[in-house]
Parts: sequence; structure tokens; C-alpha cells
Amino acid sequence: MATTDPAITTATSKSNNAGFVKALGLTDATTLVMGSMIGSGIFIVSADVGRQVQSVGLLLACWILGALLTIVAALSYGELAAAIPDAGGQYVYLREAFGRLWGFLYGWTLFVVIQTGTIAAVGVAFAKYTGVFFPVISASNYLIGSGKLGITTQQLLAIAVIVFLTAVNTRGIRTGALVQNVFTFAKVASLLGLAVLGYLLGRNPQVITANFSHMWTYTSGAPVDWGWAAIALVGTAMVGPLFSSDSWNNVTFAAAEVRNPQRNLPLALGLGVGIVSLLYLACNFVYLSVLNFSQIITAPEDRVATAVVSVMAGPAATKIMAAAIMVSTFGCLNGIILSGARVYLTMARDKLFFAKAGELDPKTHAPVPALAMQCAWAVLLTLSGQYNDLLDYVIFAVLLFYILTIAGLFRLRQTRPNMARPYKAIGYPVVPALYILMALLIEVLLLINKPQFTVRGLILVLLGVPVYFLWQRKGARA
Repeated sequence: MATTDPAITTATSKSNNAGFVKALGLTDATTLVMGSMIGSGIFIVSADVGRQVQSVGLLLACWILGALLTIVAALSYGELAAAIPDAGGQYVYLREAFGRLWGFLYGWTLFVVIQTGTIAAVGVAFAKYTGVFFPVISASNYLIGSGKLGITTQQLLAIAVIVFLTAVNTRGIRTGALVQNVFTFAKVASLLGLAVLGYLLGRNPQVITANFSHMWTYTSGAPVDWGWAAIALVGTAMVGPLFSSDSWNNVTFAAAEVRNPQRNLPLALGLGVGIVSLLYLACNFVYLSVLNFSQIITAPEDRVATAVVSVMAGPAATKIMAAAIMVSTFGCLNGIILSGARVYLTMARDKLFFAKAGELDPKTHAPVPALAMQCAWAVLLTLSGQYNDLLDYVIFAVLLFYILTIAGLFRLRQTRPNMARPYKAIGYPVVPALYILMALLIEVLLLINKPQFTVRGLILVLLGVPVYFLWQRKGARA
């Protein structure tokens, strides 16, 4: 049963937030939202989505629906963030709405794979695109051993950048935020440049006619049937757009360090997610204005953005886009590293994680032990080479926790009607309820169409149940 006593909640919040410095303004919080969202997905995901749905119209439908769902979720989280501006964010919302077990299961999955697996994957993506400029950095260039027992130059660079950005963030929230601001502005500029220049210089009227005059036709020539088959295609393929936009919630992890959180957190969530969603849609319209649909779904290594830039810049496109993706992944990596450690700190202060992780450095006010633990596990996942498989497993789990958190919005309205809510979710209860229903439909479709991933993801979450009771017992003994 979730705690409902406001006095207990207030005492817990003060304990969990102790030692943090409120150093993030609205701009910092917004760039944290945007920078954590934009990785390498927007540059490549459209190829795979297009192959799955086999239709221009359905490709755009996936991105539009993904944007709408993400915006609704962010606006709903805004109410929780303004009402409970605690370190740990989503972990705290689940704990307060449904109890410590549900909060722990989210934190457990976050540490084991969601956050650390993403750090490993984004680190390797950075190294992969660095290899365009320095061929010695490669997945086939082994420094030690070979196969799963070896270490490649690509893995070494990925580990180096993870360790470097972890060290940067041990210097305090202002240092981490400065890095985040610089790289977020740079990658937003690169996405905006791709959209504007692609439209002005690469737009091809014949391509536009070919793509949009038959946008509701499959590549086979058959018209799109608006029955269950089309719904299933879109629901399953939306995984790509949804998770290209993921990590927008990371700003809530650092809520205790945001100035005037009752105003700035909802604004940062709305502005950040809204701007990135518009940029993603603009990029996809540019893709379809420059390349035939067949060129998009067969782009070499799914590099759709590179194919678009090649129309304008020729052979230099590969290096231009590699540089843009390096900037994008570097900034994304910094945001994810900065945010995640705040969750483990709050778990430790709740006696549900290693006690050392609950400490802040007295000089920098940074969660140095939690950052170090996160870094160590991410490095191990990078060395294992299994992070991509693990991320596939938890796609189902990530969406499940979004559903549960928004359901927590309803529960807290019932159990704590007098809680101060400086901002209230837009369209409540209809709009958040629609999100839950649509997300549940996607979950069902994933269970049906990708059981090999979803079932394993669910098992990974459930493995946290016995671990939770072990921590409970350890806390009781302490």
C-alpha cells in the first residue's frame, strides 16, 4: 500500500533531497530533456520503421502518434514533477503511488539495463561514428583476445568516453549542465540544419509526387486496409519512434536540483518534448521530400540522414553526418549519466540500494559513489557486447513503467486529493487515460508479435522481486 500520510511524505522528501544544490534553471532543465532524447535514432530509425509498415502514410503515422504519445506522457509527468519535486523522479512517483516494491522494480530495471544499457549502446555508437574519421577505431580491430573474450578499439573508446563524462559529472551539477547545454544546442542546430537545408536544397518535386500521391498504398501496390492488420503494423513499428524519443523523463531524476521546480519542471518537459518532436517530424518529411520510399527502406546500414545529405554534399555526406551523430551521442550520453545516478542515490537513502550510493560529495554536491557504480556496470555491459540484446528485452518494460506512472497520477488524485498541485495534467482524466489505453495496445501487440523480446523483458523486471525482499531484509537488520 502506498504511503498516504503527508507528514511522512514530507519527511521522506527532505531526507532524500538533503545536500543537493538548486543549480538548474529552466534552460538547463529543458536542454536536459532535449539532450537526453536526441541520440542517433532519428538518423537511422525511419528505415526500419518503413520496412515494417511498407507505406509512406503509415511511416508518418508512426512518427506522429509517437510524438503525440510522448507529449501526452510528458505533460502528465509534469503534474507529478511539480507536486513531488524530489531526487529520483519517476522512481519516487511509483513509490508514492503504489508502494516501495513498484518503485524498486523501476529502479532495479533502470540500473540493470535501461540506463546503463543505454549508456553502453550510446557510447559504442559514438565510437562507431568516430571510426569514420579514424579507421583504427573498429569493432573488428582487437587489442586483446578475440570474439566475446576480446576488447576492440571501438569498445575501448566507448569505455573511455563513459568514464570521462562520469568524471565530468563528479565535479557538480553546474559542470554537467554546462556540457549538456553546449552539446544540446549543437545537435539541435544540426537537426534544424538537416531539416531546413534538406528542404531548400535537396527537395525533389518528382520524389514528393511519387511518395505522397500514393502515401496510403503499400509497396506491393495494394491500398492500406484500415483494419486490424494496419493497426498491428503501426503499433509494433512505433517502438522505433517511441524509443528514439525516450529518456525525456530523465530531468525528473534531477528534480531536487531544479530551481522553482513547480514551474520549471512542467515547462521543461513540455518545451523539450515538443521541440524535439517537431524536429523529428520535420526530418521525416525532409527524408520523404528528398528520397524515394524505396531508397529510405534500403538505405545502407539504415543511414537515411546520410543518404539525404549525400544528395546535397556528395561523398562528404558520410563525414558530415558522422560528425553530427558524434555530437548528438556525446550530449545524449552526458545527460543520461548525469540523471541516472540521482535515482540510485534516492534508492540508497530508502535502504533499497548500496548505502554508499546515498552519499553526496561535500564539496561538489555530486552523487559520486552512485556515478561510479553506474559507470562500472555500464563499462561491464560495454565489454560484454550484450547491451543491445538487453535493450531489446526491456522495450516492453520501459513502456510498462510509463503506463504505471501515469496510472499513479490517477491513484494520487484519489489517495492524496489535498496534495499541492501547482500544475495539473492537461485534459485530465481523458487525455492521460487515452495514453494508457494506446500504450497498453502497443504492449499487447508487442507480446503477440515480438514475444522473444517482451517475455524476457518481463522476466528481467520480475527478477527484481526477490532482490527487493533481500534489500528489505538487509534494511530491517540495519
